[in-house]
Amino acid sequence: METKEIKVYGMMCGHCENTVSKAINSIVGVTEVSAFHGENKVIVIYDPKATETEEFEKTIIKEGYSLTKKEVIDEEIEEKIEIESDPETSHSEVSFNIEGMTCANCSLAVEKALKKTDGILKTAINLPLEKGFVKYDSSLLNNDDIFNVVNNAGYKAFKEDVKVDKSHRKVKYRFLFALALTIPIVVFMRGNFFEHSTTNYILFTLATLVQFVSGISFYEGAYYSFKNRTANMDVLISLGISAAYFYSAFSLFFIDPSKHTFFDSSAMLITFILIGKMLEAKAKGKTSDALKSLIALSAEEARLVSDDKEEKISVSSVRVDDVVKVLPGEKIPVDGEVIEGGGAVDESMITGESIPVSKSKGDFVTGATINQSGTLRIRTTKIGSDTVLSGIIKMVEDAQADKAPIQRLADLISNFFVPVVVILGLLTFSFWYFYADISSLPQNTSPFLFAFEMMIAVLVISCPCALGLATPTAIMVGSGVGLNKGILFKKASTLENISKLDIVLFDKTGTITKGKPEVTGVYPAKEIKAEDLLKIAASLESNSSHPLSAPVVKKALDKGVTPVKVTDVKEISGHGIQCSMDGRLVKAGNFRFVKEDSIDSFISELSNDLSEKGQSTIFISDNGKVIGIIALSDVIKKDSKHAIDELHSVGIKTGLISGDNKKAAFSIATEVGINDVEAEVLPEDKIKAVIKWQEKGYKVGMVGDGINDAPALAKADIGIAIGSGTDVAKETGDVILVRNTLLDVSGAIKLGKKILGSIKQNFFWAFFYNIIMIPIAAGILYPKYGLTLKPEFASIAMWLSSLSVVGNSLLIKKFEKKI
Repeated sequence: METKEIKVYGMMCGHCENTVSKAINSIVGVTEVSAFHGENKVIVIYDPKATETEEFEKTIIKEGYSLTKKEVIDEEIEEKIEIESDPETSHSEVSFNIEGMTCANCSLAVEKALKKTDGILKTAINLPLEKGFVKYDSSLLNNDDIFNVVNNAGYKAFKEDVKVDKSHRKVKYRFLFALALTIPIVVFMRGNFFEHSTTNYILFTLATLVQFVSGISFYEGAYYSFKNRTANMDVLISLGISAAYFYSAFSLFFIDPSKHTFFDSSAMLITFILIGKMLEAKAKGKTSDALKSLIALSAEEARLVSDDKEEKISVSSVRVDDVVKVLPGEKIPVDGEVIEGGGAVDESMITGESIPVSKSKGDFVTGATINQSGTLRIRTTKIGSDTVLSGIIKMVEDAQADKAPIQRLADLISNFFVPVVVILGLLTFSFWYFYADISSLPQNTSPFLFAFEMMIAVLVISCPCALGLATPTAIMVGSGVGLNKGILFKKASTLENISKLDIVLFDKTGTITKGKPEVTGVYPAKEIKAEDLLKIAASLESNSSHPLSAPVVKKALDKGVTPVKVTDVKEISGHGIQCSMDGRLVKAGNFRFVKEDSIDSFISELSNDLSEKGQSTIFISDNGKVIGIIALSDVIKKDSKHAIDELHSVGIKTGLISGDNKKAAFSIATEVGINDVEAEVLPEDKIKAVIKWQEKGYKVGMVGDGINDAPALAKADIGIAIGSGTDVAKETGDVILVRNTLLDVSGAIKLGKKILGSIKQNFFWAFFYNIIMIPIAAGILYPKYGLTLKPEFASIAMWLSSLSVVGNSLLIKKFEKKI
């Protein structure tokens, strides 16, 4: 076998990857294909004796993609020329929201419906963002026509500026309505308040309302499922509730109104399924909110400087080479170069590092970061989609679109299970109606009624209530356990992925560490006491606006050292602060600020040692002589090492990804026991680190808390966000650790494995009854033993399978003590 990497241009999303992979995989001799639209490449493992690489290239071109970037550009130019040269052809584009998609089959159904429509030139459906993107011939179609195609496929399309009703609200109202009627149904069924026939008519009235108000969505879903030639959970649910309800209605009106019915079964089934649907709708990831949060970070106004005049304008009006002025405390509106002034800039939005970075003339700054001290004049170098923040937004979009959700197991099974059950039911009816010996049938019955009853028994015993409850009940109980332990799973597909993780990558600042600088050491010169050094430092820093000043003052106060009043205070941006104290000139700042002062060898060596450990230092000078150093660092959380050890104990590798310098990153990694380290990385490097491990065949988990972590969290197989982190990180992540402890990383993995294991057990019990009871319901024991399974007993067996599923799910609660 050989491996061939081919550059492919034009792939825009996960669907493009699937198209290319499927096409190449169909070539004889190909054993494995991996496509990466973000990397513009396809990796093919093949047998060189069976095929040649030219076949791969021909197939790629045939599918509409290109082998060189130039071809893509030329194609776009040709398309543009063609459009401009033909005045009769007008191409338009529209993006819109789509409501109602729940799985990969849904997005494929929408895409399939659009592609079959004349005038549609290009379409892409983004399931995670619930959006559609369509390019079409406006001479044949308009936006409303596009929306109608989506609506006719069983979903709802809306303009992006239209506020749509959240689907979970509709599910909630349907559930509450069903619950309000199901409770009295159960009461009447068990209470014996009236004659049995009267009770049945009451149950029929209440169950009909539940069936066709709360349960109508299942019938609608099943209709569109058949229309789109797919079979999902709605088909299974519709089959189950219909079997129970319509048999009961038939029995009530055409057989005997006093006979036993199962109106309660259909109503309870709808109610239980809607509980799962409601929880699923609420748990759905708010990926579009993550992008909105990113966009909201941008400054809205900029202070434009021209001809010594200042005016506030919209950031959208700023152009490249414009000069903007940023005062202390303001958000930097553009990406650009500092041409005048200096100060400390909080770049945690990009680097994730809490310690501000000093900026002076010639340094570059990034839009949406915060100027914490000093006045800056910045020449704009990038605007609009070229800015770093826009790049992060694009990466989050791409990563989310690339990570297609896993198709639900129940949906997959339903494609085979539903037709098989229907066929078995029809075969059962046909056998007993056409071929059975009439003399062998029970008295007071007819071949039709006997055959119909046997068919209904098969359908009822095959009712997918247990299959429908298998996942939501386990998720409901497991999610409750998780919340009690501060672990929130945002979607069901997370449960399968998290149990298969091979490596967990950690951001450093705010994840492994506390995310805030603290004083880690007070190092006075030989003739100075630590208390005196701290007193001078605190007296100086209490007058400074620099972010490192507050930790120094806090340290002094914690030690009982009170700062004294000083005079002639002067703060020099990017260097430090100086003042007069009892007639002496005292200074606190970086090395550049005190390099002209006297520094003994002890202080110099100490400074180098602290730098090697990745710690920040403040030099304290008194009358021209450096008298000590205050060291600050982002302190490791107390449970970080334990959390890493826990992961190693279950065979999961760990890695550290940090925007900090290499010394600091390796120092932290060594202390907590992480071997693999990548330092001085930007957001695009973090996502590349995730891809690197994925290309090696690893299932990757990413733990982070910052905006800069959002793309990597989205790209990872499982994104785990720290609860104290930014909203963007939490909304992009698949798992939220509410308690902010890294010990919950291993807890989340253990809980995910437990829940997934319970779901698999639930599926076993769901099918165990079918495998054993369907033949009995079909009458296999009647010829020899005279035994049949009445529909009412079939209903009991059906509910036994449901009870076993629910009971097994409830056992997850006992697992809480082990997390």
